[in-house]
Amino acid sequence: MTDRSAFDTNVITMTRFVMEEGRRAKGTGEFTQLLNSLCTAIKAISTAVRKAGIANLYGIAGSTNVTGDQVKKLDILSNDLVINMLKSSFSTCVIVSEENKDAVIVETEKRGKYIVCIDPLDGSSNIDCLVSIGTIFAIYRKVSPDEPSGKDALQPGRNLVAAGYALYGSATMLVLATSAGGVNCFMLDPAIGEFILVDRDVKIKKKGNIYSLNEGYAKYFDPAVTEYLRKKKFPEDGSSPYGGRYIGSMVADVHRTLVYGGIFLYPANSKSPKGKLRLLYECNPMAFVIEKAGGIATTGHQAVLDVVPEDIHQRVPIVLGSPDDVKEYLEIVKKHSAK
Repeated sequence: MTDRSAFDTNVITMTRFVMEEGRRAKGTGEFTQLLNSLCTAIKAISTAVRKAGIANLYGIAGSTNVTGDQVKKLDILSNDLVINMLKSSFSTCVIVSEENKDAVIVETEKRGKYIVCIDPLDGSSNIDCLVSIGTIFAIYRKVSPDEPSGKDALQPGRNLVAAGYALYGSATMLVLATSAGGVNCFMLDPAIGEFILVDRDVKIKKKGNIYSLNEGYAKYFDPAVTEYLRKKKFPEDGSSPYGGRYIGSMVADVHRTLVYGGIFLYPANSKSPKGKLRLLYECNPMAFVIEKAGGIATTGHQAVLDVVPEDIHQRVPIVLGSPDDVKEYLEIVKKHSAK
């Protein structure tokens, strides 16, 4: 019996999409090379995540990464995969990874014009319980004429050429935002091994009905955060209370916020006064995606993308999501700051 199901003979793959964008921008093709290499690493990580148990990739590897998280075997594998693929793309000169204390400087003969900041496996503490995890990336151009160094990555998010994330969930999705375009979503089709465009020019809802943060830290919250949450749980205008959703994997929480609307918060608190999430490879790329989709991303005092980094592993507070929800939060912060 033959399979007569519809087969699209004119699919828009990630590579095709980026090449078309590059042709319109009269680019050199170097950016396409970079994304192709990144996609290969993401496909390999996706496969490794799916068979982690069978391949004995679970478990603590016996060391701690530079930001204090215990390193799992999959973290190491993902980091090596991404760095090796990016180096061999001949399009990068500096790579900043959550797993490496110092920036990786690409060998002279393999250098290109781009800087990549990456969290190879975000949410990896959730691997053992099969919760969705992901890869986050941010791409900049090198702007200084000097020899490449970690300082080249200390650019504000406004300078981003592109950013996005891969989500390893019930399917593998790659969300890409570019400076010239909007936010586009690609789904990995395992049958042909390609990322296929499934959602073009994605926009976040103006207002949602979900809040997302770790309420286990309520003891340490600033009064503004406490008041905002009270308003969401006990609305004074007679509206329905917001639903609470928190996965603990930034990629999964931010992707849900992008798709359904609402607000994601990882604010500063008395225990982590500078915030917990890293600016270069967590907050900036997610803020870039959300802003390109019509949302807002703030530290509580300024736009995340306006923060000028001082260190490659710098932490910042972050609140992002639907514009009306984030504006309401900022009004409460402003009120408390004036006291």
